[in-house]
Amino acid sequence: MPKAIKETPARKIAVVKKTAPKTVSSLHAEAPVVKANKGIKIDVFDIAGKVISSVELPKELFEAKINNSLMTQAVRVYLANQRQGTQSTKTRGEVQGSTRKIYRQKGTGRARHGGITAPIFVGGGIAFGPKPRDFTMDMPQKMRRAALSSALTQKYAGNMVKIVDGFDELKPKTKLFVKALKDLQLDQENKKILILMPGKTQDLQKAMRNVPGVSFLPASQLNTYEALNAKNLVIMKSAVIVLDKTFGARGK
Repeated sequence: MPKAIKETPARKIAVVKKTAPKTVSSLHAEAPVVKANKGIKIDVFDIAGKVISSVELPKELFEAKINNSLMTQAVRVYLANQRQGTQSTKTRGEVQGSTRKIYRQKGTGRARHGGITAPIFVGGGIAFGPKPRDFTMDMPQKMRRAALSSALTQKYAGNMVKIVDGFDELKPKTKLFVKALKDLQLDQENKKILILMPGKTQDLQKAMRNVPGVSFLPASQLNTYEALNAKNLVIMKSAVIVLDKTFGARGK
C-alpha cells in the first residue's frame, strides 16, 4: 500500500506591527536621570590641629582606580625629562695635540701608535664618552592625569592626605611654621611633607623653606612623582578648588 503523505504545516508569516513615532516629550521621559557626582567629605584642620569644618574632594582624583604600571610610567617620564643631557667629552679628533707619528712603526719594541691624542695616553681623547643628547619623553595628557589620580587615591586610602586652613595667615617665621606642624602631628623625623598651595605665597615660602623634609608646590603644578615621593600630602583648603579645576572634572 502507498505510504500516507504527511501534511506539512503552512509557514507562519511574521506580522510587523507599525508603531507610532516617538514624540519629543516621550524621548525626554525615557532619558536616564544623571545623578550629581558628589565629592568625598574630609575634615579641615586649622593650624592649631583642631577640626573646624569639612570639604569635598573630587572623586575623579581621590577615588579613582589605582594603576601601578601607569604610575611607574609617569614617574619614569618625569625623571627622564629632568635630565639636561649636556654632558660632553672630547674625542681624539677634538683634543689639542700634535698629529705627527710619535715614533717609528717598527724596531722600537713598543706597540704601534700614530698620534699622541689617542685615548690610551694621558691628555688624549675619551673613547665612547658621553655626548649631548635629548632625553625628553612624552606622555599623553589623559595618561598623565590618570596616573596622578592613582597616586592621589593611594595617598588618600593610606590616610596620608590632610586639608589645612590658616597657613596663609602665618607670619614669615620658621618657628611658627614648625609649631603648626607639631600641632598637626606632622613633625615626625624622616617624614617627607609636600604642601600644596593655591599659588605662590611669599610669606609662607619664607616660613617653610628652611624646614628639613618639607617641600611646597603650587597645586596646578602637581605631578605623579611629587605626589608619590611625599610621605604626607598637606593641601591648603583654597588649593582644593585649584586641583579640581586643573586635573578634575572642572578642568575637562
